Amino acid sequence: MESVIIDISLEILILTFAIAFLTWVLQNVWRQRREGDINEHGPVRGCRVFTMITVLSNVIISIVYLDFGLYEYWNHRIITIKSVFLFMTWVLATLVAVLSKNRTLSGNKRWPLILVLWWVFSLIVDSVSLTIYTITHLKSIDFPSPFPEPNMVDFASFPFTILLCFNAFPTSCTRKHSDIVEPLLQKENESSLGDDGAFTTAGIWSQLTFQWLNPIFKRGRVQKLELPHIPPIPQSETAENASLLLEESLRKASSLPKAIACAIWKPLFMNAAFAGVNTIASYTGPLLITNFVNFLLGKEDDSGTHYGLILALIFFFAKTVESLTQRQWYFGAQRIGIQLRAALMVLIYKKSISTKYIGLSNGKIINLIDVDAERIGDFCWHIYGVWLLPVQVILALIILYRNLGAAPSFAALFATILVMVCNTPLVKMQKRLHSKIMEAKDSRIKVTVETLKCMRILKLHSWEPSFLKKLLHLRETERSWLKKYLYSCSAVAFLFWASPTLVSVVTFGVCIVLKTPLTAGTVLSALATFRNLQEPIYNLPELISMIAQTKVSVERIQDFIGEEDQKKLIHDHTSNALNIAIEIDIGEYAWETSEEKLRRPTVKILEKMKIMKGYKVAVCGTVGSGKSSLLYSILGEIPRISGGGITVYGRKAYVPQTAWIQTGTIRENVLFGKEMNEAYYEDVLEACALNQDIKIWQDRDLSVVGERGMNLSGGQKQRIQLARAVYSDADVYFLDDPFSAVDAHTGTYLLKKCLMQLLSQKTVIYATHQVEFLDASDLVLVMKAGRIVQSGRYEDLMADSNGELVRQMAAHRKSLNQVNLLQDDNTLTTRPHEINQIEVAEENFEGPINNGKLKARTEEEEETETGRVKWSVYSTFVTSAYKGALVPVTLLCQVLFQGLQMGSNYWIAWATEVEGRVSRKHMIGIFILMSGGSSIFVLSTIAVETAQRLFCGMITSVFRAPISFFDSTPSSRILSRSSTDQSTIDTDIPYRLAGLPFALIQLLSISILMSLVSWLVFVLFLAIIAISMWYQDYYITTARELARMVGIRKAPILHHFSESVSGAATIHCFNQEERFVTRILSLIDDYSRITFHNSATMEWLCVRINFLFNLVFFLVIDNELVLVLDEGNIVEYDSPAQLLKDKSSSFSKLVAEFLRRSSKSNCHWDIS
Repeated sequence: MESVIIDISLEILILTFAIAFLTWVLQNVWRQRREGDINEHGPVRGCRVFTMITVLSNVIISIVYLDFGLYEYWNHRIITIKSVFLFMTWVLATLVAVLSKNRTLSGNKRWPLILVLWWVFSLIVDSVSLTIYTITHLKSIDFPSPFPEPNMVDFASFPFTILLCFNAFPTSCTRKHSDIVEPLLQKENESSLGDDGAFTTAGIWSQLTFQWLNPIFKRGRVQKLELPHIPPIPQSETAENASLLLEESLRKASSLPKAIACAIWKPLFMNAAFAGVNTIASYTGPLLITNFVNFLLGKEDDSGTHYGLILALIFFFAKTVESLTQRQWYFGAQRIGIQLRAALMVLIYKKSISTKYIGLSNGKIINLIDVDAERIGDFCWHIYGVWLLPVQVILALIILYRNLGAAPSFAALFATILVMVCNTPLVKMQKRLHSKIMEAKDSRIKVTVETLKCMRILKLHSWEPSFLKKLLHLRETERSWLKKYLYSCSAVAFLFWASPTLVSVVTFGVCIVLKTPLTAGTVLSALATFRNLQEPIYNLPELISMIAQTKVSVERIQDFIGEEDQKKLIHDHTSNALNIAIEIDIGEYAWETSEEKLRRPTVKILEKMKIMKGYKVAVCGTVGSGKSSLLYSILGEIPRISGGGITVYGRKAYVPQTAWIQTGTIRENVLFGKEMNEAYYEDVLEACALNQDIKIWQDRDLSVVGERGMNLSGGQKQRIQLARAVYSDADVYFLDDPFSAVDAHTGTYLLKKCLMQLLSQKTVIYATHQVEFLDASDLVLVMKAGRIVQSGRYEDLMADSNGELVRQMAAHRKSLNQVNLLQDDNTLTTRPHEINQIEVAEENFEGPINNGKLKARTEEEEETETGRVKWSVYSTFVTSAYKGALVPVTLLCQVLFQGLQMGSNYWIAWATEVEGRVSRKHMIGIFILMSGGSSIFVLSTIAVETAQRLFCGMITSVFRAPISFFDSTPSSRILSRSSTDQSTIDTDIPYRLAGLPFALIQLLSISILMSLVSWLVFVLFLAIIAISMWYQDYYITTARELARMVGIRKAPILHHFSESVSGAATIHCFNQEERFVTRILSLIDDYSRITFHNSATMEWLCVRINFLFNLVFFLVIDNELVLVLDEGNIVEYDSPAQLLKDKSSSFSKLVAEFLRRSSKSNCHWDIS
């Protein structure tokens, strides 16, 4: 009796240490998940050896206990509780040692106290055991029985425990200059952490149950959520920190995949712990079903009622652990994906504005962030399947081996592999069809972009019907591929639901051939195991497909970031010779081409040239002579293929030939990131002939221009970007045909007031077709075929009668004379008279902007619906195709499917309840017919026609909209509806719509089964359903607003990307890269904080719903225990009780899936 007490006491102590270790690990994991991995110091060399020996000793002892446990089970088929507790505690101790290793290496810091106490406790126990063994065998002294008996593990672990206790004492590890380094790093870390919002400051319990979201839910119930209401994301997950971590890893690694793995391996490892615990907990139910059913049937003769209670508690604990770890696993995967996606977006953005000559179109770069970066981020969700799949298969085989034996287990493995192989051609077909869909979608989106850019021209010429017809034709091509893709999805769904039937038939067939006994417990346990295998079987092809797609996306991004960065061909520094502004050396410049052999110089400079400060340099030539290319070469936008290069002294400003105007106010476009200087600002507006316009506009210079300056005339856009360049107060100005968009009067005014007066002390190089403006320059460069064929003062070049400039002037006068002959008035003013700005404003401007309504529409955030989704939205989607006639057919198929599924399981439970009730062949035959026949009804869910009609309605409305709609609505918003939202309607909503009633029917079937077991449990189930609906209603208000904000916050990122890529040359020239990167970081963080909290809200709901239904599950088991004590009722309720136990094992997961589908569907409906 005393020995039993001591053994129990030791087990309790060991379990206490295990719980303490687990608590320490959770606290450490949550601290790192909350604060990120912040290393204050590098490792200390003097401590590294002792620390590694300590960790290695823990690992060796864990392996010794594992080997001993396997040895005992293999020889005696017995595993003692003490052995399990010891192995589990040493594993946790090893994990604590690994996690605290970095802290110990960083300086004079001790190991955690709980770890040291465990080492000392283990040393004492081993010492006592070995002492007793030595005395007993050497001197034959009989000790009282309460003392523990030693075993070989004590001998093996004793030297390691001594070593651990020795290393537990602190060593004299020192660090050079620690008194200098530590305060600086601590101060930096303290300033960098800051206030990271509710998640960072939340405790363990709050993070475990997502209580930190409660303030958001409370606010969302009383008012519409806006971005300021959403807390910031953790500092370690901001776009800036994530991108810096990835860039640092990229510098160390040789490729992007290695850099990504190096950047996120720590959070992946921490999240993998939740995934592993969740997988193990999910197989606890199938493992113990046999024991519970045998207990219900009274086959456990030696066990009392407490045995059933212990089983019930284990079930409840396992389901609770499964629910909590699943929520943390899913949320952790989402967080890693958000962090990785943000880092890739920033990396691509930085590369896109710092890389030249890449030759990629705007659309391809947008695809890199909108498609490829998103896909890589989503892969963080699927990556765990790489190692979870074999773990799940192994656990399933262990359960089958325990219940059915070796042969049926290997038969099940063979059937599983067979189903996976059958999935492979379907996945290949889906991949091919998906590629076709994307090609068709790219063609449609390309035409849509071109149409939106030219909508004003289309409406002017009444070309809308022809372009609408072309778009609908492209959509019809896309629809044909989409229909085939959805048919293949139905085939995959059929195989998914038929796979448990195939695996179970093969397994039970082998059992019948080998005459393996089949009881209700073993059969139901096998069926539950097959259902757990169903998900990895289904996910394997998707996992393979995701790996392939992610690999392609990673390669695309790697190819892009591998492009050569911008070379510093021009230098901003002060000249030694104070009068020199630009030095041009002999060289050749050419655009990048796909084939180097075909690369010919675009610009060829044949002699050295120096441009003095304050010079006005005019570049002239015929169309295609290379004027713009010369400016690009000086700016460094065209790569140099030979020669010495070009040096520019001082700051630069650039005015492109095609106006680049940012979406924003007039003032923002002129200031372009500089501080406001009122006096100089007014002088710039006056010199650029903008004052009169600003006085007319309702909001003056705070008037908001549309996307790409759509609501401005060409002359207004040209003068605004000229004002932007002048206000920058640069040293050297590059103007590419600045007078092309204005008339002769305005051009003369700009030349006199802007170039000759305000910029009189500046160096200006301007390319122009207007030969009448050449005589105002100090130097004229004449271009022909990419070469400077003449250079000098205007008078000197005109004096050369055989020169290129004289020839071009003669050709110009000849063409003007031919035009003048067609006019009544045969006079032409070649040198316009002097005019004032009022005359310019009256003659040149196409009309003032009435900015009252424009400003309200352009600055206003995208409109979103509030409150619940109206029933009319649901009815519109359901009845769009065939007036909703297919809805009853689909519902009937789903009811028949679920009915046959439940019937097949009930049949197998009833047939195996009593030995010999039916023959085995008869039992398996009917099971095949019912279970296999049910899978056929899955082939009924297709919604192509609905998506097509909604698309036609949307695109027709866009073409019928007035031109004012396109002036005030960014094209990115319309494209988002036509691409992302339409894809959601094509594939996502039909999937959720089909799964929603399917899950509901499953819940109803289980509730009916509950009513057969006990009406009291059914009443409790209804009460829990009511509470769950209240939770969902409480959740959906906030979740719907967050889901709507996700789409709204994505559009500004794409718009900023597109805008920055289009104006990359201007951004380079003004050295504004840092400001634009700061802006994209802010936009990405805004998007990330919405997606971060949107993902967390779903987990908040699932945690609460899962716990409620886990409680119902526990009470159902308790009710079955009560029935066991009532011998008069047990026979009546045997089969339903057994079947209910099987179904209840996945009950909470089913409820969570139902709520997830219904909530997601609710949140997605507003895109209609």
